[in-house]
Amino acid sequence: MLSNIDQNERGRILLSIARRSIADALQIDTAGNVAFVDTMAQWLAEPGATFITLTQQQRLRGCIGSLQAHQSLLENVRRNAVAAALHDNRFSPVTVREFASIDIEASLLSALEPLTFVNEKGASSQLRPGIDGVILTWGVHRSTFLPQVWDSLPQTHEFLVQLKLKAGLDADFWDDAICLSRYTVQKWRETDFKEEINNG
Repeated sequence: MLSNIDQNERGRILLSIARRSIADALQIDTAGNVAFVDTMAQWLAEPGATFITLTQQQRLRGCIGSLQAHQSLLENVRRNAVAAALHDNRFSPVTVREFASIDIEASLLSALEPLTFVNEKGASSQLRPGIDGVILTWGVHRSTFLPQVWDSLPQTHEFLVQLKLKAGLDADFWDDAICLSRYTVQKWRETDFKEEINNG
């Protein structure tokens, strides 16, 4: 159970940890440029699962995350931030020169909720656009979309089709052994805090 710390403050802290972790991995001196945070805070030692998403000029630059809490929130954010910057095999590693132009988003996942259904239509009807992150599993095939993906795939049928394609399955594939789980996220973006500062 995470502490009652203000949600915005929690987001600022997680984003600061993510940025500092990437800077450390790139051996960049961030003194005076990244806010100090108390990494010994109790809530950061509690289990947590996160996704760290990097964008550059509003285009995806890296995204790595965990679907279940298997380590402390602090360690999970640190590892996923560095992995998103340097080890997302869809992109070349973020460079020192790019560091300042990268925007970071942190998503904190809820516990997974398995869905029960009898067919694809039934599965699709249970999805909540704009709310649910979804995991699809069939044998060795597995994929997930964060709730943010609904912004570009607002229809449940197309969302599910693209989730199957991401898992390496055909768009029209269906099997009774397909498993779906959903989750929600709390998310924070550096750009939101910059806008608050600029408008304040």
